[in-house]
Amino acid sequence: MNNPNALVRLRQYPLSRTRNIGIMAHIDAGKTTLTERILYYTGRTYKLGEVHEGAAVMDWMEQEQERGITITSAATTCKWHEHGINIIDTPGHVDFTVEVERSLRVLDGAVAVFDAVAGVEPQSETVWRQADRYGVPRICFVNKMDRVGADFYMAVKSIEERLGAVPLVMQIPIGEEGDFAGVIDLVEMEAHLWSGDDGRTWTTGPIPSEYAEIAEEYRGTMLESLADIDEKLMEKYLEDVVISPGEITSAVRTGTLQHLFTPVFCGTAFRNKGVQLLLDAVVDYLPSPADLPAVQGFLPGTDTIVSRLPEDNEPFSALVFKIVSDPHVGKLTYFRVYSGKASKGTKLENSTKGRKERLGRLLRMHANHREDREDVFTGDIVAAVGLKHTATGDTLTAVGHPISLEAMTFPAPVISVAIEPKSKAEQEKLTESLSRLAEEDPTFLVRTDPETGQRIISGMGELHLDILVDRLLREFGVDANVGRPQVAYRETIKGPVAGVEVRYIKQTGGRGQFAVVKIDLEPTGPGGGYEFVDEIKGGAVPREYIPSVNAGIEGALEQGVLSGYPLVDVRARLVDGQTHDIDSSEMAFRIAGSMALQKAARLAKVKLLEPLMEVEVVTPEEYLGEVMGDLSSRRGQIEETNQRGNARVVMARAPLSEMFGYVTRLRSNTQGRATSTMKFHSYGDVPENIARQIIGAARGEN
Repeated sequence: MNNPNALVRLRQYPLSRTRNIGIMAHIDAGKTTLTERILYYTGRTYKLGEVHEGAAVMDWMEQEQERGITITSAATTCKWHEHGINIIDTPGHVDFTVEVERSLRVLDGAVAVFDAVAGVEPQSETVWRQADRYGVPRICFVNKMDRVGADFYMAVKSIEERLGAVPLVMQIPIGEEGDFAGVIDLVEMEAHLWSGDDGRTWTTGPIPSEYAEIAEEYRGTMLESLADIDEKLMEKYLEDVVISPGEITSAVRTGTLQHLFTPVFCGTAFRNKGVQLLLDAVVDYLPSPADLPAVQGFLPGTDTIVSRLPEDNEPFSALVFKIVSDPHVGKLTYFRVYSGKASKGTKLENSTKGRKERLGRLLRMHANHREDREDVFTGDIVAAVGLKHTATGDTLTAVGHPISLEAMTFPAPVISVAIEPKSKAEQEKLTESLSRLAEEDPTFLVRTDPETGQRIISGMGELHLDILVDRLLREFGVDANVGRPQVAYRETIKGPVAGVEVRYIKQTGGRGQFAVVKIDLEPTGPGGGYEFVDEIKGGAVPREYIPSVNAGIEGALEQGVLSGYPLVDVRARLVDGQTHDIDSSEMAFRIAGSMALQKAARLAKVKLLEPLMEVEVVTPEEYLGEVMGDLSSRRGQIEETNQRGNARVVMARAPLSEMFGYVTRLRSNTQGRATSTMKFHSYGDVPENIARQIIGAARGEN
């Protein structure tokens, strides 16, 4: 197996001809339709699936087909011009941002899809920032050029203004709205025109005379941008020497991989225009795994940085980015191979958990269909069956060659509901089903309320929990009752206090308990988190007891002081204390730490915090007053209103507790013509009168 030629024979495509891409956008920009067209034109499917008919191949879950939205990231593989392309179609709904996050972590490039009517929308911004965080090179596709109100140049301007990106226009449209007929390629300076609706065939010819001037203008702008990054091109450009399409393509690729600009293309996936040219762009401008630097990680348990080159003869390393419960084969573990190769049956090490694993079946996924594979290589994205101890974010490595790749961070859930099975007989089944769903989704948490004994599930929004409860019934056959949504309130202190002393002394014959601690407590500000500072001098509290004080304080923070909600954003300084030679113990100092925190927090005065959501509503002009009035009645603060096309955009910040059922209300207020998106912004103070009601309810006084 060490013969490099043997590897080439086993590999379907050389590494340089492999692309791992994601398709990302705001909800309803047409991502899934675009993916369907890509599969059709690359010969993966023989019939076009439509999202609005519930027949899209990539939206394979029942809930996706019913709701016409993408919930999970479906992975598929296709071939274009002797290149292998792994595509992940990601959700656009803000409740499923985690799916986008974990996909971007393992992708090499992305196609950002924009609606030609709306341009950049809120979730477009969110996914763009996520791609920035992971340094993913991308190209843009302005979709839905056939829609009424489509404006390619407005969409490009919004990419520049709202995303702070540098768009490099590679094509301009021929016609817009119902007259959209094709595109002008600014590299080859020729026109591509589609006549039929199938989209498989089109004609390439000279640029129509009425578009000659604007095409020259945009080509000039493109060449100026390229001349800035390529000296040879600069010379040719200044001397008016002809620049070949090959030189332009090479310079665009270089600039895209270095994040200097983002190439922009256009078309309409639904009407089958422009998709093949976008596929050409994926191959021409997005990176292969071989274009990327060596992946870096740590030697497990140390700060020592180790790296792996993206090559088949390096030791195997892979990052697990998704777990799926499959009713037919059990647990599917999706991973991306960063270096090396492995075969079915290979023994690997989970370097995150320090456990040995064995690759059972290896599957290449095509949405929910799968084909068996004997081997995996660098750059592959596959699913494995038989990994027992592996979770999302874990690193798999060759035995004896450990490396821990950077894991993913996920946002904390903001909404909770109580859940119980409709019949007692299904209690165990519910527990098992919830743990399987929690294993799949890191933003879905399950816990038991210690006081009521109720099972509480938490997630990123109403739609998120709604779909998970729906999946319980459909996939696991568990019919459950769900309580009213609960908000994840928090407590914090209003100001600092100093020198708060607690004496925990118990003498009951025999060995007693003795611990005295003195702490200062101060706020760290919104999002500041918890800090513990050891300021003990002269050994007033022995070293071995200091972690116990910290543990006691942390335990008390979890329970809160006012109403049982966690206390956050405080700094505790341990400034003094006393011990007893015989009666002091770790337990005594832990209890004293807990008591000191509670006493200090009461003296510092505790206030209640609530999650505030950033809300964007796009509404026709005639409903603007009604939309703003409704938001104000929900304690919402209107931050700005803008014009977008012929619609008005309202930006507001409102408490989550007031926003339950908002989407339904908005639809009825605007006859279904307005849309809204909502995402967590920050925690803010709860008004005094409302705080009293919440605290009373939490204490069972109401």
